[in-house]
Amino acid sequence: MFEGLTDRLDRSFKILKGQGKITEINVAESIKEIRKALIEADVSYKIAKDFTSDVKEKALGANVLTAIKPGELMTKIVHDELAKLMGGEQVDIDIKGKPAVILIAGLQGSGKTTFSAKLANYLKSKHGRSPLMVAGDVYRPAAIEQLKVLGEQIGVEVYCEEENKNPVEIAKNAIKYAKEKGKNIVIVDTAGRLAVDELMMNEISSVKSAINPNEILFVVDAMTGQDAVNTAKAFNDRLDFDGVVLTKLDGDTRGGAALTIKSVVNKPIKFVGIGEKMEAIDLFHPSRMADRILGMGDIVTLVERAQEQYDVEEARKLQKKIAKNQFNFNDFLKQIQQIKKMGNVKDLMGMIPGVGKAIKDADIDDDAFKGIEAIIYSMTPNERENPKVLNGSRRKRIARGAGTDIQEVNRLIKQFSETSKMMKMMTSGGGRKMANMMNQLKR
Repeated sequence: MFEGLTDRLDRSFKILKGQGKITEINVAESIKEIRKALIEADVSYKIAKDFTSDVKEKALGANVLTAIKPGELMTKIVHDELAKLMGGEQVDIDIKGKPAVILIAGLQGSGKTTFSAKLANYLKSKHGRSPLMVAGDVYRPAAIEQLKVLGEQIGVEVYCEEENKNPVEIAKNAIKYAKEKGKNIVIVDTAGRLAVDELMMNEISSVKSAINPNEILFVVDAMTGQDAVNTAKAFNDRLDFDGVVLTKLDGDTRGGAALTIKSVVNKPIKFVGIGEKMEAIDLFHPSRMADRILGMGDIVTLVERAQEQYDVEEARKLQKKIAKNQFNFNDFLKQIQQIKKMGNVKDLMGMIPGVGKAIKDADIDDDAFKGIEAIIYSMTPNERENPKVLNGSRRKRIARGAGTDIQEVNRLIKQFSETSKMMKMMTSGGGRKMANMMNQLKR
């Protein structure tokens, strides 16, 4: 995410590092490089120029010329200005109402339908809500079926009227149905087009007038850069939406849309899509995103994701097993599943300060655990439960079953043994200490 921008900004700060004497020329050169980095990231020239003018003013006002570590001070100033550019504070979604109604808008292919399901899953799992998804796209043949499949996957009901081609009527009927069934959130997916056109705008404006939503969220593909910003402006002029959703942010190496959409439409980015899984959705925190852009990691989000998967009862059971030397490959497999639920492996590692730059060129696949899982699944139930029985002949059979060589099996068993020892060392209040450490980091 934002790799190109991170690299360019890092190079611009190096101008101020290792200098015997810092002058206004050094600072000006650094700021010029920052402006170039922003323009290359698909930020408009005007916004890039205004941004660097503010940075220069703050830098000179903060006496960066006489600072002991001018590079670090400049990084701090740029960080704060980046966070401000992206909105400053995290803004919550409005889910008050009985039911609360959320209207989803955007172009075709921006990821509206998938986001609708991710949002429903988020509100159900994190807020304990009972959502109803509404299939309001009456034009795209697969849209209704796609929403049904996703609804089944996350256990959320989908309202559709397959014979009705009037999206206004469908939305109104869905809200009535939600009230009857005790649903407290209604998420209305709407039709998109390949470009902004009058017909689409009139239709979604009519839906808005008919259902008076609590929230209108504009969904846009982050990878389209300035096109995304321009489309957002066109939609906002007609709909006056409440917030922006940036999808496919994990594939955006530039960051132009994330950096400028707030300043153009004056509406906050509320959510970002960071992968294909239903859990791959994050609240947008401008300050944390500025951390990531500047290669500082994002330890708070990493801790939050870990806490979401942290089950106190399971941790207690696991702690007892570790203390009694009963930790086995079934437990090991459960730990892997929890890590996978947290998100893309490379993305998670990039949240650790200093690691992002080190692994930026590494090819870390989402299926990084696939080989480990194949080996464990090739074991018999008894072997998983009692790793000590894994002798040479058993290891050869497991390697054949997993489609790998015995060296990989031996490597995993050694890794498992070392992990078991390390976890045993932490058993003295380990689960409690881990939870306390996470809470401390969040604060």
